[in-house]
Amino acid sequence: MKIIIIGGSAAGMSAAAKANRVDPSLDIAVYEKSRYISFGACGLPYFAGGFFKDATMMLAKTVEDMEKVGVRVKTLHEVKAVDAGNKIVTVKNLQTGEEFTDAYDKLMIATGAVGKTPVIPGMDLGNIFALRSMGDGLAINSLLLAEDIKDIVIIGAGPIGIEAVHAARHLGKHVTLIMKQDRILSRYFSGEIILLLEEELRKHSVTVRLGEEALEITGTADAKRVVTDKGSYRADLIIHSIGSSPNTAFLENTGIEMEKGMILVDRHGQTSVDDVYAAGDCASIYNVVKDGHSYSPLATVANKLGRIVGENMAGGNIRFMGSLDSMCIQVMDMEAGRTGITETQANSMRLKYATAFIHDTNQSGYYPGQEDIFIKLIYDAESKVILGGEIAGKKGAVLRVNTLAACIYNKMTTGELAQLDLCYAPPFSKAWDALNIAGSVAK
Repeated sequence: MKIIIIGGSAAGMSAAAKANRVDPSLDIAVYEKSRYISFGACGLPYFAGGFFKDATMMLAKTVEDMEKVGVRVKTLHEVKAVDAGNKIVTVKNLQTGEEFTDAYDKLMIATGAVGKTPVIPGMDLGNIFALRSMGDGLAINSLLLAEDIKDIVIIGAGPIGIEAVHAARHLGKHVTLIMKQDRILSRYFSGEIILLLEEELRKHSVTVRLGEEALEITGTADAKRVVTDKGSYRADLIIHSIGSSPNTAFLENTGIEMEKGMILVDRHGQTSVDDVYAAGDCASIYNVVKDGHSYSPLATVANKLGRIVGENMAGGNIRFMGSLDSMCIQVMDMEAGRTGITETQANSMRLKYATAFIHDTNQSGYYPGQEDIFIKLIYDAESKVILGGEIAGKKGAVLRVNTLAACIYNKMTTGELAQLDLCYAPPFSKAWDALNIAGSVAK
């Protein structure tokens, strides 16, 4: 049986590796548009900011690794079209320009997402980058290490934008963050947590310009300034991150069901077309709390559903247990994480919910290292079942989010969280952990 996988990043390579382990006799071919496979793009801001020096550490697998186990991988090959009726893909060799067709028995689409680019004058100048590819990371790292690159402007305050701020400040650069919306990370966190994170940026001398729109980039060969509707800012380097969308334009007229560009899949990773699967940032994911399709462009769910697709293409019948849209981020010296749904999402779902917000500490005060910790719970107003949670702090915040994820998946109530038997020792918590306290407050 012939399997073709379009895309060689997290979901695609997880599927290829799993299918190959389940049935080594399978004929598996992977077509990847870039030069790399199994590329951990989540590490890019930290490489760019000099937290580690070897860029190859972001590569989990190489082409040679996969070919040793019998998986054929073609990099710099872009699939231009899919004929699902005849089970054929059209592929372009990006080095030679040659186009050819290849037939499959089962197909997986794992083409990820494409970054959006600001549509403003001056975007063709030098020293302007997204932070999505290995090339971006190498170029930005080189510039950030240069002494004459002093002023960095970052357009967009989603996760990548905030991580880019962290990278630039780590190397001592002056950073201006420009965001058209009036809150950072608003897709992921509620207002109470967002305000803490914005204040953390300002404490580290980041110029935060919210509710401000970039209108033009000026300079000669390289960018020199960003002009907005409210000001003008010096820029030796510009990093933009204003969002992304599923990379699925080539699938138009294939019969594959999509919604706002997102391929709709069931809990087996199957699309609306027989023998065609999808996973990763190009596809939907089943969300436990919403009990339906969700878009969650995160490496964790891409790897998990990709692995399931691989097993199912090899003859399995595995069902994805579901996503909670769990994510976390480092914002200078503060860490923050969330899981389940936010208050904004609860409102849009028209749920009868309640919230609780507490300010506590992460451990016993007499042991060195006590820090503030902030917890927000979103829960059903009647049953008290926990629907979402957000935690921010400087030590131990994100790992506590994992506990909330288990609680939400198992439909635990706030009362059960209040009595949950959690570890205690002075360096790690208090006898009543902050999570217990949050559960007690949420009545």
